[in-house]
Amino acid sequence: MLEEFGKYSKQIIETILEKSDYWFVVVDDTGRITYLGENYSEFLGVDREKAIGKPVQEIIENSRMHIVVQTGKEEIADLQYIRGNHMIASRTPVWADGKVVGAVGTVLYRDPQELMKMNSQVKDFLLQMDYYRKQLEDKNGATYSLHDVVGSSTALNQVKEKIKKVASGDVSVLLRGESGTGKELFAHSIHQLSERHTKPFVKVNCAAIPDHLLESELFGYEEGAFTGAQKGGKPGKFQLANGGTLFLDEIGDMPKDAQVKILRCLQEGEVERIGSVTPEKVDVRIVTATNQPLEKLIEENRFREDLFYRINVIQIEIPPLRTRPEDIRITAKYLLHHITNRTGKRVVDLDSEVMEFFTTYSWPGNVRELENVIESAVHLTNEEIITLEDLPDYLQPAPSPSYVQGESLKDILEQAEKQAILQALQETNGDKLEAAAKLKIGKSSFYDKVKKYQL
Repeated sequence: MLEEFGKYSKQIIETILEKSDYWFVVVDDTGRITYLGENYSEFLGVDREKAIGKPVQEIIENSRMHIVVQTGKEEIADLQYIRGNHMIASRTPVWADGKVVGAVGTVLYRDPQELMKMNSQVKDFLLQMDYYRKQLEDKNGATYSLHDVVGSSTALNQVKEKIKKVASGDVSVLLRGESGTGKELFAHSIHQLSERHTKPFVKVNCAAIPDHLLESELFGYEEGAFTGAQKGGKPGKFQLANGGTLFLDEIGDMPKDAQVKILRCLQEGEVERIGSVTPEKVDVRIVTATNQPLEKLIEENRFREDLFYRINVIQIEIPPLRTRPEDIRITAKYLLHHITNRTGKRVVDLDSEVMEFFTTYSWPGNVRELENVIESAVHLTNEEIITLEDLPDYLQPAPSPSYVQGESLKDILEQAEKQAILQALQETNGDKLEAAAKLKIGKSSFYDKVKKYQL
């Protein structure tokens, strides 16, 4: 049998190459074509014999075979636009004696009509999946899980294990950590791992809602309770979260009047709408988060001590990014993949110098800042690999002159303001209240500027 195969091996291999559901191309270590399948050459509209020896990028539209022989990295199931069709292409380097000697490329589906039919079926399936996923997300509101928390450092793994232990019960959890560490992701994860995961997950950012509106947002109101109240009244976040989880983010910014009502709700299991005389029973699990020292706020009479002990049954500290540098590389890679998938721009990696800079930078904005930096670089770069020059201006070495030709005074002032805020956040370990006090501006104004500069 082996003798028979050896006798006809050339014909067998040619049949495999020409009659399978793939088109084949082979290049040498310089990226020049050494083999091109007959069906592939017909589709491309080129003379097969004349294509041999030519640089592959001159023959095949949007080819990356020459890049694969340079990098030695395979590319599997990549979409390649060829002659008006999106084809599924794979490219595999060929190694011999410890070096790349060429590469083999395959394109799935000989008949473009087959691919178009498959694309339609896949798109229809994905649309259905998106519809059902959106229905589920709309129903319970939780979109993240522990799988979205990237990193394997000892500190982060300890947090994940603690989340798994406490999630199944109804105990109140207080998440503490600097701004941008991912406290909301952990809150979502607690809900997803709990027995309440099919019920609503409702988030309230206590810092984003004006003080005079917070009470009505939390507890709702009856029709005619005040001027401008909508007809029929409105349920509050507690009522909307009934049976599920209520996540109170930035709870340190909650006014004391609202704190009193929340304490009663936690003690009695009931809420009272504004303008109502009849309390409503609610069954809600409370998860809170803050980047502020609540103990200090208690001393300053800005936060109720009894409420603190109600929400602080289980306390989980989220470590800042600078204390776990071993997570920065994998987090950056994950964010790059996530951002390029969302934007559709082909950026495949980060330069080694960028990675080195990332591991030494202090990241006052933590993972949120890292994500913003990578997203900015993805949009700014013209290459497939992000370099130091692609990073945002505030991470570049400061130019010696304070004025750059063509910049307006407004641009210069905004850049200086952004740098000052970043420095204040870094010096206060992300504590926004302390940073605002350090800069001698009001809390609301500081939050507005942080939002403006996406810090």
